[in-house]
Amino acid sequence: MDTLIMAAQLLLGLSILVGLHELGHLLTAKMFGMRVEKFSIGFPPKIIGFKYGETEYSIGAIPLGGFVKISGMVDESMDTDQLDSEPQPWEFRAKPAWQRLIVMLGGIIVNVITGIVIFTFLIYDRGDTFYSRDQVLEHGIEARAIGEEIGFQDGDIVLDINGQPYKRFDDLSSGEALLSSGGYYTVLRDGQEVRVEIPRGFINSFSNEDALSNFISLRYPMEVGDVVKGSPADQMGVKPKDRIVAINDQEVVYFNEISSALQNLSSGEANFTIDRGGELITLSGSVKSDGTIGVYFNPLLEPVREKYSFLESIPKGTERAFSAVIINAKALGRMFTGEVSARNVSGPIGMAKIYGNTWDWGKFWGITGLISMILAFMNLLPIPALDGGHVVFLLYEMISGQSPSERFLENAQKVGMVLLLALMVFAIGNDILKIFTGW
Repeated sequence: MDTLIMAAQLLLGLSILVGLHELGHLLTAKMFGMRVEKFSIGFPPKIIGFKYGETEYSIGAIPLGGFVKISGMVDESMDTDQLDSEPQPWEFRAKPAWQRLIVMLGGIIVNVITGIVIFTFLIYDRGDTFYSRDQVLEHGIEARAIGEEIGFQDGDIVLDINGQPYKRFDDLSSGEALLSSGGYYTVLRDGQEVRVEIPRGFINSFSNEDALSNFISLRYPMEVGDVVKGSPADQMGVKPKDRIVAINDQEVVYFNEISSALQNLSSGEANFTIDRGGELITLSGSVKSDGTIGVYFNPLLEPVREKYSFLESIPKGTERAFSAVIINAKALGRMFTGEVSARNVSGPIGMAKIYGNTWDWGKFWGITGLISMILAFMNLLPIPALDGGHVVFLLYEMISGQSPSERFLENAQKVGMVLLLALMVFAIGNDILKIFTGW
């Protein structure tokens, strides 16, 4: 069932984005009087379709893309029979270069608008929820395995990133921070400022979905939420809302401190100092061999919540949308220099895992908005068979006054298709390796 939910979310998200992308091409083509022969969400074989006017609309069996076939255009269909005749007024090749450029940019523009609209409405509807820098300054962080590798320690108070203050705890693990060149964190440790360097290529440590949780966490004061019946905690009289403030006279405030103290006392007896409604009491009991006493904890730290008017949400949604493009552009650039590993490239399986195995509409639209912006960026890359490849050839034509030959465009399209297929195979291979090796 979990797999079906992930797959359903991926297919729905891609169908929406691909449909809108191809609609951008279709509408701009029709606006300039070009004949659109086919509009398909998904690749053949065709599952269902109908014809309206001059255009056949269909849904294909392979849901990882789509296409619009415009008369007189060399595209991924490689249907070049019509190019042997003289250009007709309704054909793509008969139109001025500036009109063809707008048609090729139509899908990208629609994807950008879609991303901005999604993020704008999410921010307007849900506001912004985050743990703040002030909370980090008050409580410090818990260093986990990946954080310890670069020098973080439990209790570190992170003052800034690259010498600049941040707003939210999540900024500490953002792509902008992890991709910064010569980046570093300034932390306060035992009253002294310490610099924690971000190693070159450190972002490669986050190539799987579990890595982020193994970096750093905000420390939360805790209270007892529930007590397991018959457990050591139940036998010694621990109650919900109790706060454990000391174990064997060792002061504990945060969950990692409580957990560490219990692990050191596994299969032993301990005295627990409990804050119960402001009154300190002492309880004694045993600790189980796995270092637990049978309680569930609730954090005593509420995130900051901010609400925005619709007009305020527009610039914030736009900023959030374009930040995804900037991060991906940086990552792609670092991939060519070898700083970012190509193993970070994910295919459809990786994308499905990002959606997750529970259906949360807020998360669904947030990820779909992110993918919409990435789709726009990737389509703008100057690779033949992508919109960006057509854009490069059209810009050359507009600047030089000479268009590449149709034979050249046909061969370039073939090269582009081979490159895209190779990239898809590589991405799916990455997904499979991550499943079986935990890459």
